[in-house]
Amino acid sequence: MAYTQTDLDAIDSAIASGELEVSEGDKRVKYRSMNELQKARGLIAGQLAATAGKRPTKQYRVNVSKGI
Repeated sequence: MAYTQTDLDAIDSAIASGELEVSEGDKRVKYRSMNELQKARGLIAGQLAATAGKRPTKQYRVNVSKGI
């Protein structure tokens, strides 16, 4: 499947709002977790970067535990 910048924008919007469901036109996808949504974002961003001839950037996540 060829992804578009619109797909990436929809994923970014869902992440920013904390929602797990992404809708675009007549397509609707509900993710099980924010982690799954972020993985989908990485996949889409990587494919868009590859299509544009750019190397995808690596993302790092820092886990801050509560109650130290």
